[in-house]
Amino acid sequence: MGQPPRPDSTVLVRNIILTGHVRTRERIIFRELEIKPGDTIRVADLPGKLAWDSRKLNNTNLFITVSVTASRIADSTSISQPEPVRDKNTRPTEPTPVDVFVTMKERWYALAYPVFDLADRNFNEWWYDRGRSLRRVIYGGRLDYRNVTGNNDRLGVITEFGFLRRFFVTYQRPYIDRAQRLGFRVDALYQTNKELAYRSRLDKLVFLRSEELLRRRLYVGASLTHRNGFYQFHGLGLRYVDNQIADTVARLNPAYYGEGRTRQRYLQLNYGYRFDRRDNVAYPLRGSLITGDLFWNGLLPRDDLRQVEVVASAARFWALSPKPDNRWYASSGVRGQVIFPRPQPYNDLRGLGYLQEVVRGYELYIIDGQHFGLWKNSLRYNLFNTVKHLRWVKVKQFSTFPIAAYLTGFIDAGYVSSTIAQPFESRLANRPLLGTGLSLDVVTFYNVVGRFSATVNGQGQRGFYFNIAQEF
Repeated sequence: MGQPPRPDSTVLVRNIILTGHVRTRERIIFRELEIKPGDTIRVADLPGKLAWDSRKLNNTNLFITVSVTASRIADSTSISQPEPVRDKNTRPTEPTPVDVFVTMKERWYALAYPVFDLADRNFNEWWYDRGRSLRRVIYGGRLDYRNVTGNNDRLGVITEFGFLRRFFVTYQRPYIDRAQRLGFRVDALYQTNKELAYRSRLDKLVFLRSEELLRRRLYVGASLTHRNGFYQFHGLGLRYVDNQIADTVARLNPAYYGEGRTRQRYLQLNYGYRFDRRDNVAYPLRGSLITGDLFWNGLLPRDDLRQVEVVASAARFWALSPKPDNRWYASSGVRGQVIFPRPQPYNDLRGLGYLQEVVRGYELYIIDGQHFGLWKNSLRYNLFNTVKHLRWVKVKQFSTFPIAAYLTGFIDAGYVSSTIAQPFESRLANRPLLGTGLSLDVVTFYNVVGRFSATVNGQGQRGFYFNIAQEF
């Protein structure tokens, strides 16, 4: 029988060999690798370092599959686990020389596709509350051009019509300096609506429809980004916002922009911080995430909005067993928002019910307010996790089809503190919210996550919902 591996057994990394990258520049790949040529690494630590380097490359969203392995130079034997040392009394030996192989399969970098989307907050609101009306459909086209120059940069263009008209363009490049730490992003939006949620009542959005324009939105912004090491990200940006509503909206809800105003212009300074050490950003099973965002609206003396908003979150994801065949995972996360001063225009108050800030079981409700807290907990069982190779698909970027499914039990809690609960007849603000249930989560092509949920909330209401999901 072999003895446990010696603590001082080491390997020496001679070369890192990249294969499978066509467009992506090598420096972008090496930016994600903690392992460097010349490193001496304990054999016991090597599998973990290889795994995390593979995860970081996966999280760039540049590749469909990534494999990071180490092989001895002498016999090209792959190292996945440390070999046992048979004589525990032997003196430490010289490090074993190894090569590290990074094998990748790039994603299709340019996707231009038609849009057939819903104007509502989620599929469930459209299905249950809006009569499944096709009048609420958004159509158009989108361009998502990743890795434009091979530097993990991204160009996005959206042109949409139907329920609204929206024109949006953004370009971001993560690194513009030699050290690959400093980057930038620019974006601009122009949008018009002839149908608008001008207020809420009983925790549901109330819409107004007209043949005339009810709202126009415009913003332009730019930000600088900075990445410390592998897991810490900072962003500092400026955005100019110019919004306008019709007189009809201001009459029906004078609080929309406040004091019956029909126009709102302001300059925003924003700062964001993110510590992201998740194994998969789309559907994490291990790791942690911490975020913090500060929005200071109204930098100029004549700005129409004076507001400071702080949003923060923290989440932890872990496997319940260290065994390689483990199928059980858990997660827990909190998120909170505070807005000052408390009296604010209706348009600039967002509580729970928007995007991923939902107590599961309350998908059909929005609870507006100045401050909120959210606590989400999940227990997952992996039903299967496989990769299908579709030989009949000739384009290699689409011939690999990963798919996994998880049965998930969850329990969430939330609270919204609101000074507008009475005038907007809210029954859910200023009281604890609780939701629980089971879901089937399907993780598939290009990190798309579909969730089918059966829920019950604190009001005893049961529901069955579908969402394109993300935890935090």
